[in-house]
Amino acid sequence: MTSEYAELHCLSNFSFQRGASSARELFERAVRHGYKALAITDECTLAGIVRAWQASKSTGLPLIVGSEMHIENGPKVVLLVENQAGYEALCTLITVARRRAKKGEYRVLREDFEPAPDGLLALWLP
Repeated sequence: MTSEYAELHCLSNFSFQRGASSARELFERAVRHGYKALAITDECTLAGIVRAWQASKSTGLPLIVGSEMHIENGPKVVLLVENQAGYEALCTLITVARRRAKKGEYRVLREDFEPAPDGLLALWLP
């Protein structure tokens, strides 16, 4: 039986004090487990995406770009990029959220999703 599993929420060592493994370690482990793809979704950052892309290329396992965010007075979500417009929307959202908060913090507001950004898929986290 072939697994069709893709991990859609994975933190790397670019999520300070939450993720411990490097992108290379995560991709190598995902290949061993037979995953079909791996989403790197560090908290309100894309800082580890270049290393994730390199690990994806070296292992042959597709990378899904994304980010985890806590919406102020709301849920925690994972945003996954579907296309170029989604990547641009995620970069803009991260920039706005980081600029409106103190250094090392971020503030994502519900208004940031009105209208809904094109090219992003949101997963609601418990």
